[in-house]
Amino acid sequence: MATIRDVAKLAGVSVATVSRVLNQNGYVNEDTEKRVKKAIEQLNYKPNEVARTLFKKTSKTIGLIVPDISNPFFPELVRAVEDVMNIYDYTVILCNSDEKSEKEKQYIGILKQKYVDGIILTTNQLESDEVLELGVPVVVLDRPLMHSFPSVIADNYGGARLATRHLYDIGCRKIAHIQGPTHVVNAMERFRGYRDEMQELGLWNEQLIIQGNYQLKQAKEATLRALQQHKMDGIFAGNDAMAVGALKAVQQLGLRVPEDVAIIGYDGIPLTEMTTPELSTISQPIYEMGAIAARILVKKIEAKPLEQLHYVLPVKLVERQSTQRRGTR
Repeated sequence: MATIRDVAKLAGVSVATVSRVLNQNGYVNEDTEKRVKKAIEQLNYKPNEVARTLFKKTSKTIGLIVPDISNPFFPELVRAVEDVMNIYDYTVILCNSDEKSEKEKQYIGILKQKYVDGIILTTNQLESDEVLELGVPVVVLDRPLMHSFPSVIADNYGGARLATRHLYDIGCRKIAHIQGPTHVVNAMERFRGYRDEMQELGLWNEQLIIQGNYQLKQAKEATLRALQQHKMDGIFAGNDAMAVGALKAVQQLGLRVPEDVAIIGYDGIPLTEMTTPELSTISQPIYEMGAIAARILVKKIEAKPLEQLHYVLPVKLVERQSTQRRGTR
């Protein structure tokens, strides 16, 4: 394997000159630069990336921290970030925090040791001052943190009102909500949208709140208990995984969807098309969210101006069999 000294010898220059060409740091005249690049090509020289990282304190690497990669929402988000970062020759280090602050802080320490050039956060576990101390550009994705950090989210509040109104429009009057984790901003925005819409409709009933924690199994078990205690004819789940759990619970009790209980989820993941019946959902532009966040981070790393600091992307209702139209009650 060729070394930097081999390149210097073939090009007839010093090792320091080769280093300046490789790192684009310092003046090298055009003819000399051409000789160095030709020598690099002839020798098929590959720079030692570890050494370059230690020298430049950069790595062409970014960190992406997600709360739960088993949640089908996040793989599409990760794919979008990777696709965009690959265009700009960045490598993505994926960290799964499992919604645990200790694990997230551990990952932060590892990412700092690897001199990552920036971080995309999709979790709420870090305190604001901890994020400020990271010392690298940070973009917040899906779960807003502080107004001073660039963020990309969807219209969680508006989407929740849209889902609740849809259930009302098809005839539901006892509409339950399966809520996500209370410490997660987007879960609480969806709850707030549901609550405000129900209050406006004169249907608000605090007993119809079900805790699902964004987990399919937990949502199923909680929905089973709720259905045995309260009458409900519609369910708005705070994400699609919980909507699948609710569907299983309703069917386990021998009830029909949507005739007895209509169900709508939130996210727009492919899983909603694989159930029987297929689930209605509020679809987020998941891939677009990830792509925008990645482009913002590249601009922050390269110290380029941002056209916009915060993005709130629109969502849309996708109506399927689980909320097919029925007569108003």
